[in-house]
Amino acid sequence: MSTAASRLTKDQLAARIAADIPRGSYVNLGIGQPTLVADHLDLDSGVVLHTENGMLGMGRAATGDEIDPDLTNAGKVPVIETPGCSYFHHADSFAMMRGGHLDVCVLGAFQVSETGDLANWHTGAPDSIPAVGGAMDLAVGAKEVLVMMTLFGKDGRSKLVPELTYPATGLACVSRVYTDHGVFEVRSDGLLVIETFGCTVAGLMNSTGLALRDGPRWQSEHAQVVSHSGADRATPRAVSPSATPGRG
Repeated sequence: MSTAASRLTKDQLAARIAADIPRGSYVNLGIGQPTLVADHLDLDSGVVLHTENGMLGMGRAATGDEIDPDLTNAGKVPVIETPGCSYFHHADSFAMMRGGHLDVCVLGAFQVSETGDLANWHTGAPDSIPAVGGAMDLAVGAKEVLVMMTLFGKDGRSKLVPELTYPATGLACVSRVYTDHGVFEVRSDGLLVIETFGCTVAGLMNSTGLALRDGPRWQSEHAQVVSHSGADRATPRAVSPSATPGRG
């Protein structure tokens, strides 16, 4: 396990993800930590941010006099406009999400399985409030699904797991997982470690209990998300919000 000093902060991890988003992509950032990615995107990259509440061309978080309470992202955080931004009905926004028009989405997660199954809407605890939002639509509608999360929960257990124990959001949908300890790529033959932060692959295997493979390290500040297709990646599938814990 990494030391506290060597683990990435949320902002550092957001910057790391921003560097991996291909130029000219249409991107949705999920509620919570993923919204920080907007603060690290270069406007000259041509990346266009979409929000499920009906905006295309969202900018970074607003500060000071920029704050307009009527101009927010899906998480109700005030944001700024970028030149040429547009607004549309909520139903049209979901049609974009479901219709395969988004290149990348970045979501938070409670768990991700080694086969790319995603759980991020409910822990199954009787006193928790389920909040699926548009995550199921994004999980199966976006061409690439990236996850941003801490590798370990408050209880010390790994959020990367052999199989989901929380209700599933989508199956075989996650392409890559970015955590404070390392970056993991989901492949048909298991998880590939492509970057570590203050730890070793052997240490990650010991702390997660997973059979991880050591992959080529991230080299470029402008590396692009690997597109998985054919036999290398299963077809993403949505699940019902009523699905029971497990693979749903």
